[in-house]
Amino acid sequence: MTQATAPSPGRLPSLTALRFVAAFLVFVFHAHYLGIFSDTSVLTAYNFVTSSAGGVGVSFFFVLSGFVLTWVVKPNDTMGKFWRRRFFKIFPNHAVVWLIGVAVLLVSGTAIAVGPATANLFLVNAWVPDVNNLVLAVNGVTWSLSAELAFYLLFPFLILGINKIRANRLWYWAIAVSALALSVPLLSKAFLPDAPMFPGYDQFSWPQMWFAYQFPLVRCLEFVVGILFARIVLSGRWVRLGLGPAALGVLAVSVGALWLPPLWSFAAPYAFPLGLLVAAAAADDVAGRATLLARRPLVWLGEISYAFFLIHLYVLNSAQAALKGQWMGYGAFERTSLSTPVAVLFLLGCLAVSIVLAWLLYRFVEMPVMRRWSSPRPHRPHQSHQPDRPPVRAVDTGEVKTPTTTG
Repeated sequence: MTQATAPSPGRLPSLTALRFVAAFLVFVFHAHYLGIFSDTSVLTAYNFVTSSAGGVGVSFFFVLSGFVLTWVVKPNDTMGKFWRRRFFKIFPNHAVVWLIGVAVLLVSGTAIAVGPATANLFLVNAWVPDVNNLVLAVNGVTWSLSAELAFYLLFPFLILGINKIRANRLWYWAIAVSALALSVPLLSKAFLPDAPMFPGYDQFSWPQMWFAYQFPLVRCLEFVVGILFARIVLSGRWVRLGLGPAALGVLAVSVGALWLPPLWSFAAPYAFPLGLLVAAAAADDVAGRATLLARRPLVWLGEISYAFFLIHLYVLNSAQAALKGQWMGYGAFERTSLSTPVAVLFLLGCLAVSIVLAWLLYRFVEMPVMRRWSSPRPHRPHQSHQPDRPPVRAVDTGEVKTPTTTG
C-alpha cells in the first residue's frame, strides 16, 4: 500500500466522539418506526425532525471511514495486513450480534429464511435490491457493513489512484465527487423501474431506493470524499474552517433536507458538508485545540459506537415487543401508544440499555479479538533458558485511536 501525502501522526479524539453522535442520529431515526407517541402532533413532529437523521449518520460513517483509513495508512503496510485488521475489527461483533438476532427471531416464532440470513452473516446483503427479504434480513443495519466491507476491499487500490492527484487539484476532485453523489437520485429515477413501491413511500420504488441509498458502489462515493478530504488536510491545503462553522453547515444541510423529496434526503446532499466537518475536527485535534468533543466521556461513547450501532435496533424492537405486541419483523409491530413523557422515558431507557450492551460487546468481544488476532504475532526464536512470556504488543486498530467506522 502507498503512503498518503505527508502523514501526520496523532490521536483524533474529536472524530472518535463524533462517531457516537452519528450513531445516536441513527438511533433516533430508527425509533420513529415504533410510533410510540400517542399525541399525534408530537408523533408527526418527531417523525419529521428525525427523517434525515439516519441518512446523515450513515453518510458520516462512510466519509469518516475514508478519511481515517487515509490518515493512518502505513508505508510498510500490505493489503493482507490491512484486510486482516479490518476483518477482525468488523466481523466478530457482527457475528455475535447476528447470533443474538437469530436467537431473538427463533424465540419470537419468526420464520428465518436461510438464504437472506446467510447473506447477512457474510455481509453481502447490500448487493441485491431485495430490501425486505435480503438487505434488511436478521439485523437491518448491517447493509451498511456490507458497503463498508466493499470499501475496505477497494481502499488499497483507491488510495493508489487518489495519491496521484496533484495537491492543488484535490478540492476540485472533492467537489466533483460530491456533485456526483448528489446526482445519484436523478440517475436512480431515470434508469430504474418504478415498481414495486418502497413500503411507506409512494415516491420511489425498492430498486430506486436500493440504488440511491444501499448499493455499495454508489455509497463508495462518500468514502472517496473522505479520502480526498484526508489528503487535503495532510497536504496542507485545508482552509482552516473551524469545527463550529463546519457543524453548522452540516446542520443547515440536514434541516434543508427535511423538505427535499425523500429519495434525495437519505444520502445525496451530505458528502461534502460532512467532509468539511470531519476535516475540521481532525485539524483541530492535530493543532491541539481543545474541543468539547475531546472530553473523555464523549470519546468513550465514540469507542463503543460500533457496538452500539450493531445492537441498538434489537434493543428498540425487543423493548417494543415486550411492552406490547407480537414481533412481526423489521420495523413492523402492533404499535404502542404512550404519553409523551412516558415515551421519552421509554426511548431513554432503550438508549441506556443499548449503551450498556455496547460496552459489553466492546469490552469482551471487540477489544480481546483485536488484541489477539488483528496483527500477526511477532516471531521469536526459541530460548530454552528463559520462561515463555507473551509478547508485548500494541493494539493495532488501524486508526489512530479511532475505532472502525460503520453505517
